[in-house]
Amino acid sequence: MESRLVRRSHVLARVRSVLAPSPARARAHPDLVGLAPLPRFHKECVTLVWWLGSRSACRMPRGVTSEKSQPPGADRLCFAILYSRPKSSSNVHYFSIDNELEYENFYADFGPLNLAMVYRYCCKINKKLKSITMMRKKIIHFTGSDQRKQANAAFLIGCYMVIYLGRAPEEAYRILMCGDTSYIPFRDAAYGSCNFYITLLDCFHAVKKAMQYDFLNFNSFNLDEYEHYEKAENGDLNWIIPDRFIAFCGPHSRTRLESGYHQHSPEAYISYFKNHNVTTIIRLNKRMYDAKRFTNAGFDHYDLFFADGSTPTDAIVKEFLDICENAEGAIAVHCKAGLGRTGTLIACYIMKHYRMTAAETIAWVRICRPGSVIGPQQQFLVMKQANLWLDGDYFRQKLRCQENGKHRAAVSKLLLAVDDISINGVENQDKQEPELYSDDDEIHGLTQGDRLRALKSRRQSKTNAIPLTCSLAVLTSALCSVVIWWIVCDYILPILLFCLDGFRTQ
Repeated sequence: MESRLVRRSHVLARVRSVLAPSPARARAHPDLVGLAPLPRFHKECVTLVWWLGSRSACRMPRGVTSEKSQPPGADRLCFAILYSRPKSSSNVHYFSIDNELEYENFYADFGPLNLAMVYRYCCKINKKLKSITMMRKKIIHFTGSDQRKQANAAFLIGCYMVIYLGRAPEEAYRILMCGDTSYIPFRDAAYGSCNFYITLLDCFHAVKKAMQYDFLNFNSFNLDEYEHYEKAENGDLNWIIPDRFIAFCGPHSRTRLESGYHQHSPEAYISYFKNHNVTTIIRLNKRMYDAKRFTNAGFDHYDLFFADGSTPTDAIVKEFLDICENAEGAIAVHCKAGLGRTGTLIACYIMKHYRMTAAETIAWVRICRPGSVIGPQQQFLVMKQANLWLDGDYFRQKLRCQENGKHRAAVSKLLLAVDDISINGVENQDKQEPELYSDDDEIHGLTQGDRLRALKSRRQSKTNAIPLTCSLAVLTSALCSVVIWWIVCDYILPILLFCLDGFRTQ
C-alpha cells in the first residue's frame, strides 16, 4: 500500500511539473489557459488537458465583429487525451465521440471525418455550451489511446476552433500540439503502402479557406441532403464547391445492384441535377452509358478519358479547365467511383482559381467526399501547384482587363504567351491531338474504381442493416412473448387451475 501511494505521488508530481504554468511555458503558449491536472488518475496514466478558451479577444470568422458572437461559455471548452474513461462530476462534464462519429474506411485510411460529422460535432458542442445544466461546468472532450481516433478527435475540435472560435489554423494547431503531443497524419484510400500524407494543419487551412471562399457555411448546410445523397443507393454524390462542382459515382446503362454495389442510370440523376442548376456533365471513365441520355435532357456532356488510378495529361487538364470556366451552371464530374480521377481534376480547378495548396485542396476534397485523390494523383497535384497558380493569375488578370476595358492588346499578347506554356512548366507538347482513350485501356476485370465503389456500397449496406437488425430483434422478441403468453393461457393455466381445484376438494 505504501509503495503504491509513493508511486502515485511521483505520478502526480510529474504531471504538476508538466502542467505547471511556469513563466517560460506561459510565454511559449499564451493561449493555454488554466492548465491543471484532472481530479482523477488511473494507475500511471497521465492525463493532459488543453483549455481552448482564451481570455484575450479572438479573431472572428468573416462577418463576425464582436467577441460576444462566440458561443456562450466557450472559455469552458477543453480537449483531453485520457487512458481511462472518467466520470463526470458537479464541476466537470466529460464526453467522447470516438465511437459515435466514426470514419468509414476503404482500406488503411482513417480520416479526416466528413463534412456532415464536422457539422454534427459543432452542433453538439454548441448545444453543450448553451445548456443550462452545464452552465457552471468545464466541458471536456476526451479521446482515448487509439491514435487514429485521437487524430480525428483533434481534427473535429480544431475545426470548431477555426469555425466558431475564430482561431487561425496555426493557432488551433499549436494548441493541440502542445508539449510532446503528436498526431498521426491522414493517408489516402489506396490499397498498400502510402508515401503522401496530409496533416491536421492542412485540414485546418482547408476549412479556413473554405469559409473564406464561401465553400463552407453551416448556416445553410443541409445535413439531411448530404447524408442522403452520399449513400451509394441514393446516388453517391457530394458537392465539393456549392453551386459549382458535384463529384458523383459513374452512371451505368440501367439501375441495378451488381457485384456488391449500386449502379444508377443517367435518368436517376437528371431530376436532382436540374433542380440544382447543373448544366454540364464530364465523364472521365470508359463509356458505361450513352451520352445522349444526358444531352437529350438538355445537359452538355463531355468525355475526357484517362486510365483508372492514373494522372491526366496536360491536354486533359487544360480542356477540363476550359470547359468548367465556360460552363453557365454547375458541373457534375464522374469517373467510376467518383473519387480518384474526379477528385484530381476538381482539385486542379480549385488550385488554379482559389490558390489553395495541393495539400489543402486534397484535404478539402476528402472532407467533402472521403477517399478522393488516390496514389500518384497526390504527387501530381503537388507538381502542378505552382503552374496552376500561375495560370490562375493570368486568368484573373485577363478578367480584370476585360472588365476595365483597358490594356486589351497587352492581354492578347499575354494570352498568346500562355498558350505556349504547359501546366507543368515545360514546352507545350499538347498542340497535337491527344490520343483518344479506348475502352480497351481498362481491363475488363475489377479496377481500382470498381473495388472502391464496391467497398463503399457494402460498408453502407452493413451500416443500414444495423437498425433493421434491431427492429427484427424487437419484433421477434414481441412475437415470442405473445406465443409464450398464448401457451401459458391455453395450456399451462388450465392445468394449474385444475390442480388447484383438486387440492380444494381434498
